Amino acid sequence: MIIERQEQVTEAVLSAMAGTSDPRLKQIMTSLVTHLHAFARDVKLTEAEWEKAVGFVVGLGQLTNDTHNEVVLASDAVGFSTLVCLLNNGAEGNTETAAALLGPFWRMHSPRTENGGSIVRSATPGPELIANLRVKDSAGRPIAGVEVDVWHSSPVGMYENQDATQADMNLRGKFVTDAEGRFSFRSVKPAGYPVPVNGPVGTLLAAQNRHPYRPAHVHFLLFKPGFKTLVTQVFVDDDQYLESDVVFGVTKSLIGGFSRNGDSYGLDYTFTMEPGEAVLPAPPIK
Repeated sequence: MIIERQEQVTEAVLSAMAGTSDPRLKQIMTSLVTHLHAFARDVKLTEAEWEKAVGFVVGLGQLTNDTHNEVVLASDAVGFSTLVCLLNNGAEGNTETAAALLGPFWRMHSPRTENGGSIVRSATPGPELIANLRVKDSAGRPIAGVEVDVWHSSPVGMYENQDATQADMNLRGKFVTDAEGRFSFRSVKPAGYPVPVNGPVGTLLAAQNRHPYRPAHVHFLLFKPGFKTLVTQVFVDDDQYLESDVVFGVTKSLIGGFSRNGDSYGLDYTFTMEPGEAVLPAPPIK
């Protein structure tokens, strides 16, 4: 097609892609191009703004490496990660599902740890956390043999890959549920923290007058063949950022289970796994 006016650009692109053999790829790209072109027309995007957007995308790639994933962080900061998660988990994607976004800090090869063991692997001052958790199916029956990855920030709000004072794999561990579907561990109470703001995402948040904080939480990834892999987080009940999580990851069913007992804290929570395909996500960092 020889283009004579701007309205024909979309038609030309869609025509060029019409021969895509993969039907799902064709569906996705047709919708993407249609909406992307409509967006540019809706806001009357200028060339300078387009160049700035391209620079933003380039900056995401430049800051993504083995220990930090700026691309995932950008997806999180605009709520896209949470939206995709909720669309694909629970009954019709309702927000009561126990699934949550993976986040940019999961590492695949966390150390295997005995039930009841500690995941504190270097000096990490802070209130003790004792977690006793259960995994069941949709009928309420316990699920044995579930591999559970656990990871969280330190009491100063830093993951070990961000903090040279922490040992490798500090506050990370992999557990296996027992015959009653239970697993437990000892740790320290995590703190809320700001997402990294030294890159394009930080610039965007500042331009939108948004704070960069996540409420305190513990991450879990549950895996067993025959069940859909469950990625989730459990949030500290009284955190000040529950209603303004910078990555929109807090849903009602994920709040709570923490209790204070003197100078220590307990965490009591039950996870429900759905039948389905067990697939591990690609780790955002090594």
